[in-house]
Amino acid sequence: MKKRLLFIVTLFVAWLPILAIQKPLFMAYYHSLAGASSLTDYLQVILHGLKLDCTVAGYLTVIPFVVTLVSVQWAGKWTKTVLKGYFLFAALLVSALFSVDMGLYGFWGFRLDATVLFYLQSPADAMASVPLGLFIGLFLFFLVYAWGIYRILKKYVLPLAPETAIGRERERHVNGTAGRKAGTTFSLILAGGLLFLAIRGSVTTSTANVGMVYFSDRQFLNHAAINPCFSLMASAFKQQNFAAQFDFFPEEKRKELFDSLVPGEIVSGLPSDSSAIPHEPVDLLTTTRPDILIILMESFSANVIEPLGGEAGVTPNLNRLSREGVLFTHMYANSFRTDRGIVSVLNGYLAQPTTSIMKYPVKSQTLPSLAKSLVSEGYTADMLYGGDINFTNMQSYFYSSGYSHITADRDFPLKSRLSKWGANDDITFSHLYESIRQRKDTARWLSTFLTLSSHEPFEVPFHHLDNPYLNSVAFTDSCIGSFIDRLKETPAWQNLLVIFVSDHGFRYPSTLTDYEPARFHIPMLWVGGAVKEPRLVDTYTNQTDLAATLLHQMRLPADEFIFSKNILDPRHPHYAYYTFPNGFGFIDSTGISLYNNENNQPLLNSPDAGSETRLEKGKALLQTLYDDLGSR
Repeated sequence: MKKRLLFIVTLFVAWLPILAIQKPLFMAYYHSLAGASSLTDYLQVILHGLKLDCTVAGYLTVIPFVVTLVSVQWAGKWTKTVLKGYFLFAALLVSALFSVDMGLYGFWGFRLDATVLFYLQSPADAMASVPLGLFIGLFLFFLVYAWGIYRILKKYVLPLAPETAIGRERERHVNGTAGRKAGTTFSLILAGGLLFLAIRGSVTTSTANVGMVYFSDRQFLNHAAINPCFSLMASAFKQQNFAAQFDFFPEEKRKELFDSLVPGEIVSGLPSDSSAIPHEPVDLLTTTRPDILIILMESFSANVIEPLGGEAGVTPNLNRLSREGVLFTHMYANSFRTDRGIVSVLNGYLAQPTTSIMKYPVKSQTLPSLAKSLVSEGYTADMLYGGDINFTNMQSYFYSSGYSHITADRDFPLKSRLSKWGANDDITFSHLYESIRQRKDTARWLSTFLTLSSHEPFEVPFHHLDNPYLNSVAFTDSCIGSFIDRLKETPAWQNLLVIFVSDHGFRYPSTLTDYEPARFHIPMLWVGGAVKEPRLVDTYTNQTDLAATLLHQMRLPADEFIFSKNILDPRHPHYAYYTFPNGFGFIDSTGISLYNNENNQPLLNSPDAGSETRLEKGKALLQTLYDDLGSR
């Protein structure tokens, strides 16, 4: 009995330093983000992180515990053989998850979660963001860390594993053997109860969660304390039960708050009707039936667009076009990933901080979309993307959203697909130009184009700026300038509306955190022969509002888009809302509020006045979103 209990306790304890060492390694690897962290900071991260390390150690001990329990009755050489195989598997798993997490955090800004599972369907595309040198380095680290884990478990823990069943250890009479088996089984069950408490993470009503390791006002230190194995597991397990998440308010309170945030209800205490707030429609276009081209610009941040207060000299063509069209100066991305940004733009549907509706075809196909609305009015809809259209389930999403034709990397010759992601933007813009030039004027059309050259690792056939991100943005901007200039010379220009909008922002400059507003500030620009006159629109808005705004310009209903507002209608509430990994930001004329759902604490309130109202509105939006997601 003692040997079996010693084996379980030793294994559980052995996992703790194996998992705890990840914290200082993570902080050392991201020393630029750790800043001037003291030894105390490192120790605090390790100490607080032990809460989830204990939970993960408990999970990792469950299978050996079951083997040990079975060995009371049946044991032999198979026992250590099974345990040796399990230790190897566990070592590879823990090492792989930590290595992947270390590699991705620099790009994503959050610890490993279920997002990574969505990309496993297209591993080649998922790895396209990772430079070769980084991949090789992380792979070598994975091998060394896995070998070290396995070596420790094999040398110091495996010898303590039971090899014989009770009753075969020495000859005893039957009753004595039965009594020892019962006593050992009972003792192990008690140990299993303690193991359950470690897994549960608490003896109170709360259970283990990522937020329990948060201890600092420096978000990086909180992230460093998170166990990536637990982060992934917790995120994966709660994906499906959407309606039960984020229940901040009773239904009556949620509805009251949400109704104040959507068209047709109350703005500033006044009923939304023409007698209360005089309103004449603002026409941005010369026609209600333009041909429409939506260009989703990969990772374009307002911080590199000079007319939006960004760095000068990066996007001279967009700067020039901003003086010719309608520039929205306070546009915010709803999310931080392409798959979520696309849905926000084309479906007017808020991005989710813990999942992506694009990964659930049965749900995404029920969403309203710009393509569906326009196809019902006689438009045709097509999609262009130079990369793998199957990545993140995009192909099924676009077809179910109303697009009848999709052009992707498979439609370009191999010599044109020199980028890790597929065909660079110079190739796809040329293709787009030719397809527009050759179209017959028989039906109105909607085309959507997703660029890709300004995606990590920013490898483009263009070398004008030293910073790789800025250089890739400048490359795409040069493609935009050439494309628009050529398009102006065609008959198609006269009735054309071109909408430039980012799929999401980017962490530039690198001093930005992954949750502050500047990280999500993006450009939206309308140009084309169908644009009436240049104009600046400084209303707070976000990607979801494009749908209602465009449809109102076309005198078409937008009632299906429950999260979309007409940017140009003063009767509609004006605010920007975005989500980051398990958190949200809410911005309006009163200020900015950011909230972390993991520890249920505000990250920022500026100013404090009005912050309670802002946070309540943000929570109501998030609760409504997940209720709607769960019902689809």
